[in-house]
Amino acid sequence: MNNIVVVTEGLEAIPLAWLKLHADVHEVSYKDRAALTAALSVAAGLIVRTYTRVNTELLAAAPKLKVVGRAGVGLENIDQNACAQRGIKVLSTPEANTHAVVEYVFNLIFTLTRPVVNLSTPISAEEFHHYRKTSRGLELYGKTLGILGMGRIGRAVGRVAHALGMKVIYNDILDVSKHIDFPAQSVIKPELYRRSDILTLHVSHRPGNAGMINGETFKLLPSHAILVNTARGEIIDAQALAEALKTGKIGGAALDVHAPEPPGPDYPLWGLSNLILVPHLAARTQGAMDAMSWVARAVVDYLNATTT
Repeated sequence: MNNIVVVTEGLEAIPLAWLKLHADVHEVSYKDRAALTAALSVAAGLIVRTYTRVNTELLAAAPKLKVVGRAGVGLENIDQNACAQRGIKVLSTPEANTHAVVEYVFNLIFTLTRPVVNLSTPISAEEFHHYRKTSRGLELYGKTLGILGMGRIGRAVGRVAHALGMKVIYNDILDVSKHIDFPAQSVIKPELYRRSDILTLHVSHRPGNAGMINGETFKLLPSHAILVNTARGEIIDAQALAEALKTGKIGGAALDVHAPEPPGPDYPLWGLSNLILVPHLAARTQGAMDAMSWVARAVVDYLNATTT
């Protein structure tokens, strides 16, 4: 008899079809607590994405659970200590979306600094030359990219920045110098902020990181600086960012992640002209989504290896 695996936020078609051949799959939305509780009562495996909270309460409803698979990178929505106390294995896909996120970081940077003028209809010569005279983008060559969090994605972003002729500086709580294969300078946070023409965030939502980009940060950043966040929404004090943008303390920002998601009507960042707000899309390429969904294979392998 196949193991029962509960899937709460869907998987891509091919990995899901494969999973259904190798397990008894119960697809139940994390929003339907009653149905989820019933499904978990017989589940050996659980596969989640971003919004399912795997906590003590959820685990209490899953007495037979052996493994939790996260179709993604971060594990902030999974209480790893609670899982460890129950002997439940936690699996994820830490490298699945690196390329997608890196590409999107530069997509956001280019959109902010070199917006495309798309001529969709015929225009006059005067209009044509007006665009040529008035459009002045930021050339990245020679500029300084500051990277907060020099993990796998941060290093990949830095590698691309170096290829574009940018200077790369970074800050990380760990000594990651042995993993860096391009010119990059480790600096303390205040220096990172003061020197960055563009600051990109790649830290996790570990304790202490909430609100780490705040009013004090914006006092240090150059007034022309661009802020990009594809990491975690909680990292940024949204009210402080709104004030910094409104008062010209920084030049602009692009946020792919928010706290909460989706942001509510009271989100202080709505309607600012020098800001791009994206609905958490950095990892949403088909390749990355497939790669994350293949956590299904690791879950099945683990269950097969532990089933007697």
